[in-house]
Amino acid sequence: MKLLAVRRLLRIQRVVIRYRLDDLLFELPLPWFLLALRFALPWRWFPRKTLDLSRGARLRLALQDLGPIFIKFGQILSTRRDLLPEDIADELMLLQDRVPPFDSQTAVKLIEAQLGKKIDEVFSRFDIAPLASASVAQVHAAQLKSGEEVVVKVIRPGLKPIIAQDLAWLFLLARAAERVSADARLLHPVDVVSDYEKTIYDELDLLREAANASQLRRNFESSDMMYVPQVYWDWCRPKVLVMERIYGIQVTDLATLADQRTDMKMLAERGVEIFFTQVFRDSFFHADMHPGNIFVSTVNPWSPKYIAIDCGIVGSLTPEDQDYLARNLFAFFKRDYRRVAQLHIDSGWVPAHTKLNEFEAAIRTVCEPIFEKPLKDISFGQVLMRLFQTARRFNMEVQPQLVLLQKTLLNIEGLGRQLYPDLDLWSTAQPFLERWMRERVSPKTLLGNLHGQIEQLPHLATMTRDLLERMAQPHASHPEPKTRRKDDWFLRLLGCAHLGGGAVLAAGGPLQELGHWPAGIMVAVGLYLIVRR
Repeated sequence: MKLLAVRRLLRIQRVVIRYRLDDLLFELPLPWFLLALRFALPWRWFPRKTLDLSRGARLRLALQDLGPIFIKFGQILSTRRDLLPEDIADELMLLQDRVPPFDSQTAVKLIEAQLGKKIDEVFSRFDIAPLASASVAQVHAAQLKSGEEVVVKVIRPGLKPIIAQDLAWLFLLARAAERVSADARLLHPVDVVSDYEKTIYDELDLLREAANASQLRRNFESSDMMYVPQVYWDWCRPKVLVMERIYGIQVTDLATLADQRTDMKMLAERGVEIFFTQVFRDSFFHADMHPGNIFVSTVNPWSPKYIAIDCGIVGSLTPEDQDYLARNLFAFFKRDYRRVAQLHIDSGWVPAHTKLNEFEAAIRTVCEPIFEKPLKDISFGQVLMRLFQTARRFNMEVQPQLVLLQKTLLNIEGLGRQLYPDLDLWSTAQPFLERWMRERVSPKTLLGNLHGQIEQLPHLATMTRDLLERMAQPHASHPEPKTRRKDDWFLRLLGCAHLGGGAVLAAGGPLQELGHWPAGIMVAVGLYLIVRR
């Protein structure tokens, strides 16, 4: 262990002692042997000064002092009001965008160093006082020389060493957990920390965030559900980002949203639809959707529109994960628990020898109570605990590639609780999933897949020919020059197959309802493969 990591551990210990976080821990219903541990802690042997702070304020200040990784943990917790007492949740909400800023003159020097110009050469106005401050960066309002109102985001100095130290301890704890606990090994803690390491370092690169924002803006360019601000690429650098300034109401400002008569039910439902659109239509989703990054437009409150900022963390799913997730959700919505159990086994999430009937019964026991209830009546904390018990019983493994998706789901659920407690998350999402599943098997999609496969045929034929040649002459270091007589037989055979297939389609095959043009394409490809030189 490096010396810096040891110093970081001592720093964490000092913060715990300063804010009496050990008192909060020992107030929990712990086993007797853990409660007895408090008598072995040296700092508890002496009287301590009383702190005139609530327990929520102590926890918030401790996370704030410990840096960006702990602040982000607090941000996630702040959305889970079903799991936290109100006083703690209210305090953790302040971590969204009210982290103390760093020195403004330092920010100006960093911006000038990144842009290679003085502030007044780029901006006609630059507000020294920060507009907002978060765990990784802070934002200043400004105006470009061309007149556009913008915000300038600048990375906090000195973050990388602190993050490296925290990650070193997280890796140490993860490896220790995998060594001593079979349950922990099922959760792949080392892989989870590795994914988080990549995510947090990516967030320090503002050019990556600018690219993410541009992509997300393009995906929702004509949407009436969400707006993403424009990026001014001429003034973007690895540690500086210049974007269009937006004006809206923070999504957690329920009083202001009510004053303008915002349709809260539609707002909550659109939040769910936006999430599923990003995950399934685009496979590119904003993965840091805590309330500090979401605003609501003041235009058309009867048809509310979200405004998303801070695209530093985005997620993406492979087609296999996308399809697997959709099929699972679709089966859940249909209450087809046997299908859910079978999908888990087929995907390798649980061992192949798992008894299907037992697994199906366990899933039904966990999931059946959540249906046909409004969101306010569902205790997702209890559901998660029972799912974890099921996971341990059947050796179910957590998939690290879905960690960002799970985190985003937690944020969406917490946001939905605040906006419209009666929102039925499941009935809102089900029509979208059904429509997406139908589109995947639509003639247009199938023809697009067929077109892509036809484009690959010449390449596959060449690969097959080369493989056959190597198998026929395994010891030839310098094969003879290729001739048409030896090499073209496979392509001609493939061309004959295409001609035959085209003839079948033209005569009335299974795709007859699509017209005769697919048959024409196959005939043309077949003729090309036969007569090519």
